[in-house]
Amino acid sequence: MSVVSEVATEKPRVLSVRGTAITLGLVSFLCGIGLWWLAVLAGLSALPSPAEVLTRFVELIANGQLFGDMAASLQRVLIGFALGSALAVPVGFLMGWYKTARNLIDPWIQFFRVIPPLAIIPLAIVTLGIDEKPKIFVIFLAAFLSSVVATYQGVISVDRTYINAARVLGASDSVIFSRVVIPASTPFILVGFRIGLGSAWATVVAAELIAAQSGLGFRMQQAQLYYDLPTIFVSLISIGILGLAMDRIVVRADEHLTGWQERV
Repeated sequence: MSVVSEVATEKPRVLSVRGTAITLGLVSFLCGIGLWWLAVLAGLSALPSPAEVLTRFVELIANGQLFGDMAASLQRVLIGFALGSALAVPVGFLMGWYKTARNLIDPWIQFFRVIPPLAIIPLAIVTLGIDEKPKIFVIFLAAFLSSVVATYQGVISVDRTYINAARVLGASDSVIFSRVVIPASTPFILVGFRIGLGSAWATVVAAELIAAQSGLGFRMQQAQLYYDLPTIFVSLISIGILGLAMDRIVVRADEHLTGWQERV
C-alpha cells in the first residue's frame, strides 16, 4: 500500500474515532442532565431544576453579568497559568539535566508543594493588597508547582539508550537536549499543563471568594448570601465549560506535538 493511500485511509479513521468520542460525550452529558431532572422531580434533592438554571443563564447573559464574570476569572487564570508554566518549563529542565541544580531547587519545590496554594491566599492578600496581584500570584504558584514537577519527571524519564546513542554519534549536549530530551519530555510537560490548569481554576475561585469584586467565584459568594442556587449553578457550570475548553486545547496541542507517540 502506498504512503498516499495509507494517509487517505488513516484520516477517515481518526475522524470516526473523534466522532464516536464526541457522540459518547454528548450522550453522557444528556444522561447526567436527565438524572438531575429526575432527582428534582422526585423530590430527592433541594437543588434547582435544569430549567431554572437555564432561565438564570439566559438572564445573566442578557444583562452582561455572566460574560463580565467569566472574562475576569479567565483573565486571572490565563495570566497566572502562563507565567507559572513559562517559568516551570526551564526550571524543570534545569533540575532534570543538572544534578547540582536538582539538589538545590528540589527541596524548595517539595516544601511548597505540601502547602496548598489556598493556604497562601491570606498571606498574599496581606503582603500584596486586595487587587489583582494576590490572585494572580496564587494561580501562578499553583500552575508552577504542577508543571515544574511534570517537566522534571519528563527529563529524568528519558531513555538513557537514546542519550548514549546520540553521544556515540558525536552529538553535543546542546544537540542531545534539543533533539532528544525536549521531544521525549513534551508529553510530560503537557500533562503538567493540564494538571496546572485544573489547579489554576480551583485556586482562582477560592481567591475570588475571599477578596474580589468580580469573577465567577465572587458571584457564587454573593449568590450564597441570598440562597440563590440557580446563580451558583450557573457559575459552577461556566467554570466547568471554560476549564473543559482549555483542557481540550491542551489535548489537541498534545496530539499535534506528540503524533509520534503510540496511543490506545
